[in-house]
Amino acid sequence: MNLLGNKYKISFGRLLLAAILIFLQPLNTLAQSNYYVENEREFFGGVIAGTNLSQIEGDGIAGYNKVGANVGAIVYARLKGPWAASMEILYSQKGSLANYSQQIDYTLTLTHYSINLNYAEIPVLINVFDKHKNHASFGLSYSRLVGSTEGITTIPYHNFNFNAYPFQQSDFNIVAGAWVHIKKGLFVNLRFQYSLVSIREIVPPEFNNTDQYNNMWVIRLMYLFM
Repeated sequence: MNLLGNKYKISFGRLLLAAILIFLQPLNTLAQSNYYVENEREFFGGVIAGTNLSQIEGDGIAGYNKVGANVGAIVYARLKGPWAASMEILYSQKGSLANYSQQIDYTLTLTHYSINLNYAEIPVLINVFDKHKNHASFGLSYSRLVGSTEGITTIPYHNFNFNAYPFQQSDFNIVAGAWVHIKKGLFVNLRFQYSLVSIREIVPPEFNNTDQYNNMWVIRLMYLFM
């Protein structure tokens, strides 16, 4: 199920790349500086790359089996004391995956199921630092769907009309996580996030009829310009 045409996807990709480049431009001035706690700079930032481990709550498939990319840029703004606000611009892949047999009703057995959801995501978080630069973060994120596919294989064969059940264009998540400082500007992050509202208004009645929510863990590396 392709919600957006190829032309739109390409244009959006270029726009996202341009936004990230603009986002990172002020960071060049930070390249020769120390960490923000030491030099009292108001803004500091870096780049992020990692992996989403996702599932969709309500699709009848258990397990964080869907692996996707989580890449982008981050900027921090100093607040008082150990506190800082942050904003990220990300390309984030979410969804669901099952490659095992499962009975989904009295007549159908599922052998494969996948949902691939590609988002442009903007988390806005509050962070609290310790003296070693480790920090915890919590807040909200807004995601805009830029493309999706959904597929299923059953025994016996059944034709599911997924085009009649599109995913919502927007996804709002609650976010919480922690960053561990490894060395210099390098950090590792573990994050959990969960949709606040259903990502699909109507679910295929043959398969499931409950609300669906993105549910995922994120493992990432961040390099802060220092």
